[in-house]
Order: sequence, then C-alpha cells, then structure tokens
Amino acid sequence: MNIKCIWQKGAHNAFTDLIAWQDALWCVFREASAHVSPDGALRVLRSIDQGRHWQSVALVQHPAADLRDPKFSTHPDGRLLLVAAGALHHTELATHQSYLWHSQTGLAWSEAMAIGEPNFWLWRLSWLQDTVYALAYHCAKPTVSRLYQATHTLAFSVSADIYQGSYANENSILFQEDGTALCLLRRDPEPGLLGRSLAPYTQWHWQEIGCRIGGPHWLQLPDGRLLACVRLYNEKIRTSLCWLDANTGTLSECLTLPSGGDCSYAGMVIEGEQLYLSYYSSHEGKTAIYFSQLSLDTLNKTGCMASIT
Repeated sequence: MNIKCIWQKGAHNAFTDLIAWQDALWCVFREASAHVSPDGALRVLRSIDQGRHWQSVALVQHPAADLRDPKFSTHPDGRLLLVAAGALHHTELATHQSYLWHSQTGLAWSEAMAIGEPNFWLWRLSWLQDTVYALAYHCAKPTVSRLYQATHTLAFSVSADIYQGSYANENSILFQEDGTALCLLRRDPEPGLLGRSLAPYTQWHWQEIGCRIGGPHWLQLPDGRLLACVRLYNEKIRTSLCWLDANTGTLSECLTLPSGGDCSYAGMVIEGEQLYLSYYSSHEGKTAIYFSQLSLDTLNKTGCMASIT
C-alpha cells in the first residue's frame, strides 16, 4: 500500500473527494483556517500520472458562505460537477444552502447554483442513468432525511422524506445493477444505518450496522462485494476500509489507514485492479490531505480484522 501526504498548505485541510475524469485523477477538499470557520474554500488538485504528482488547478469560493464537504460527480453530457454546502454568513433567513458548480475543464468553474431547499444539506450526488439523487439532512432539524432527485437539467425536486429519527446526516447512496438503492447513513451518537429501497425510492428499509461511523463512502467491487471507507470511533478514532455485508448489515474492518483525531471523509476510485483513496487526517500534527493506492489483490489477502461493535 502506497500512502503519501499530497496537500497541507492550508491551516486546516479536510473533507475530501476523488474522481477519475478526462484521463486524470481529481481531488477536492475544503481549505480553511479551522475545522469550523467562516472562510472555507474548495481546493481542486489534479494528477495526470496516477497520483504520483499533484497540482493545484482551482480554488472555488463563495462571497456569502463558508464552503464545506465538497463532492464530485460527472454529468451524462461529460461535464464535471461539484456539490457542496455553504454555511451562510448572514443567517436571518437560513443558516445553510447547498450549491452546485460545473466545469468543462476542471480548471474554470461556473458560478454557484443553489440546489434544494434552504437549510437542507445535499450531501452527495448519485446517478442512475439520466436521473441524479441526493439525500439531504435538515441543518436545523437533523431528524429529517430528505431525498431529492433531478434529471440532466439539475433542477432538484423533493422525492420523499425517507428517514426520521435520531441525528442522521452524512450518507452515500449506491445503485446496484437491478436498480436497488443502498444507502450508508451516519447517525450521532447511535450506530450507522444500512438502507435499502426499490424504485421509486420512497419507501426504505433500515437496519443498524452495529457501530458508529463518520464520513461514510463506499463502492461495489466487480465481484459484488461492498467496500466502505469510514471514520470509526471504537477504541480510537481512525479512518478504515471496511467490508459491509448487505444481507446482515455487518461492518467488518479490513484495513486501518494511517490516521487519527480529526480524520476521514474519503474519496474512492477503482481503475482496473487499483483502488485509489483520498482522505484527511491530523495524526501527524496538522490536518492534511492524504492519497493512497493499493491493489484489490492486497485487500483480498488482508481479509477481515474483525466485526466492529
């Protein structure tokens, strides 16, 4: 496994995502003066040599907001999309607004487009053919998880409120080949949830995965297995790769990444037999951005360390 720090120039560098697009790897993250501060901007890095070297190519800012938790996606027409939440500087009408940007090159970005309702944080975009879905949580009333959907026009509308209960927030949705939607959902301080739904994705079945998680993201390997990267809280806070059994809802730790303290929020990309990861961590004294490359064969040989409780 090859792991290296790729960015630490900001005072606080955190909340990453990663995508393969136009024959390059792209990493985005929040750069700011602190974990919570009013000056968050979105730093975009590009690597044209499979992650060996990285170059800063863009800095996306908003005059009215601290930008947080950026996520990449690609539009069916080929554009690179970027979604993030803005913690608004003036909070008389709302505290948060979700925004979307698009780019033909990854170097120059459009003006921010507000998406969703004020105070609903659209966490990540997940495409199923020409329809895109985003699960959001209400920043003032975080017991409501609301699913939005849009066509290629990116005009988001409410699909359904799909979970109401404890403080549910960060999430990642996967669509399987038969159209089944799976959702990995963070709750605080309760254990995370695995959700399952069939089209039109208005009715969901939820089951606990047995442990608390943060910054969840996952993907499905070519052999069908589900691989997640999450923050774990038992014993010590860390960022780990974990297998998730969709039948039992069991999360089993596979590989602990060098990490600790303020950490996690991974981006994940599979190209051929290689898994590329971005994440952030403060284990070396400062919150910095890390990039990892490992082979799927390494994961197969690692197996499972243990189920997490």
